[in-house]
Amino acid sequence: MPLIDWYIIKKFLTTYFFLIIIVVSIAIIFDFNERIDKLIACPATWQQICFVFYLNWIPYFANLFSPLFVFISVIFFTSKLAGNSEIIAMRAAGMSFNRLLRPYMISAALIAALSFGLGCYVIPHSNEQRVAFDNRYLSKKKAFSKDPTNIQMQVDTGVVAYIGRFNNATKTGYEFSLDKFENKKLVSRLTAYSIQYDTLAQHPYSWTIYNYRIRTLKSGREYLSSGNAIDSTILIQPTDFYYLRGQQETLTQPALRKFIKRQQLRGVAGVAVFQVEYHKRLAAPFAAFILTLIGVCLSSQKRKGGMGGALGAGLALAFTYILFQSIAATYATNAGCPPALAAWIPNIVFSIIAYILYRRAPQ
Repeated sequence: MPLIDWYIIKKFLTTYFFLIIIVVSIAIIFDFNERIDKLIACPATWQQICFVFYLNWIPYFANLFSPLFVFISVIFFTSKLAGNSEIIAMRAAGMSFNRLLRPYMISAALIAALSFGLGCYVIPHSNEQRVAFDNRYLSKKKAFSKDPTNIQMQVDTGVVAYIGRFNNATKTGYEFSLDKFENKKLVSRLTAYSIQYDTLAQHPYSWTIYNYRIRTLKSGREYLSSGNAIDSTILIQPTDFYYLRGQQETLTQPALRKFIKRQQLRGVAGVAVFQVEYHKRLAAPFAAFILTLIGVCLSSQKRKGGMGGALGAGLALAFTYILFQSIAATYATNAGCPPALAAWIPNIVFSIIAYILYRRAPQ
């Protein structure tokens, strides 16, 4: 690789990581100042606050605002290169604009790969501890949704369960029924007054059914049986009835994909927030390429007044991108927009902006 490429890559990456260190340090100070009353009042030790909450908060925050750091890094050091006439010297030596972009795109690829690996496999593990700490000590909202009612889901092929009301405190469901179908025909139906999850059993799907009645249809005849209590294996767990606040952030990409498929098979509502998280992790790394291209197009020319104008435009665009992400995610969760489209809308819009700026840049 030519020396000039190494020079630009080094400038890009060192500026990017330097910005992360500076901004994250400032963000921790402001966040701590905002939460200081809660942190003092909560029973957690200072060791837990530092090494459980904030240490796991750092990679989450850095990856969340990675597009902003990329954009500012590109504009900051490219404007300095242009201000020192270094880009003019490169262009005078015969380097085309496309050739100038090559080390930038290599750097963006490294950042995108890092962002993908962190977001899909590393950060979910740290988020698990951070979210648990926040739900336990800091958040005023309940960690779990309220006790669910009218639960209906497919627990196995041709087997549909219904629970009228579920009490999470006692792990007990009321007005329970279990219908089994073969070739779209009902072959058996179990109804019970209540069903209780066995928290001490080794098997994760152990339930005890109380005051039950079984109706079996076979060869045109009906068979009835009943009893006071019976132990049974039903492929559902209490955690399938409600979501932990921030749960989508604690699952790795393979676990998140598996969770979504399982919940869709069961017909459970509220899966959109998990789908948005899944597609957002795939779409976010591409922002590094798009915002890098926009940053180079805005700052590669020497301008009067230095980098102020380019840096201001860059900050506005970067914050607009992050705002687009939030709006699109909310729209997909609450308004029925396809999660994949919602996750990719910011990239699509800013790809158009990048293309327009690229065509206008002096080639």
